[in-house]
Amino acid sequence: MTLEELQENFGLQLTTDSQFFREWQDDLPSLTDEEKRSLERVRSNYFNLVNRRPLLEEGVKLVILAPLLDLAGFFQSPFSITTETSVEISDEDNDLIIRGRIDVLVLQQRFWILVIESKRTKFDVMAALPQALVYMLKNSQHDRPTFAFLLNGREFVFVKLQKANVPIYSRSYALSTEKENELEQVLAALKNIGNLSYHLSVNG
Repeated sequence: MTLEELQENFGLQLTTDSQFFREWQDDLPSLTDEEKRSLERVRSNYFNLVNRRPLLEEGVKLVILAPLLDLAGFFQSPFSITTETSVEISDEDNDLIIRGRIDVLVLQQRFWILVIESKRTKFDVMAALPQALVYMLKNSQHDRPTFAFLLNGREFVFVKLQKANVPIYSRSYALSTEKENELEQVLAALKNIGNLSYHLSVNG
């Protein structure tokens, strides 16, 4: 499934509104010194392993994703996670049915916060975008946004989708493990999205 096919079959549109998706860069929480040290450990582990061979998908989950989810607090209440979740969506005429599995799904009282797609380091992180958008379209929360977190170990991309009448989405630029302080922004954005989503759920 390509982005063009998602547009043709489900009406999905990329918005050019620069204010639509600010959650990954505005008003981010400050990180503690301990969190920063933990991220340095993640970076050190990453460089040690990729200097030998590209990380496979399971390695990306183990070395990069799991520590980030832990530091972001997604293993603690009120959040929960599921892995390898099956989803199925169809277009309005039911002529097209798409089935797949979400790598990791972060939930808060059945509210989808993050759909996480991971790929091996030798793949472009954007290769996961169409697949993630398919899963996000499955979310039935029309009045609330769904977020995705794409990673290949080396790079990270955040995505926001709002269904409404016409589903629209936007994405961040790629943040890199190999660039100074960008892994810190990744963690701060994860924490921010988690906090915002929690308050939306409580107040909604």
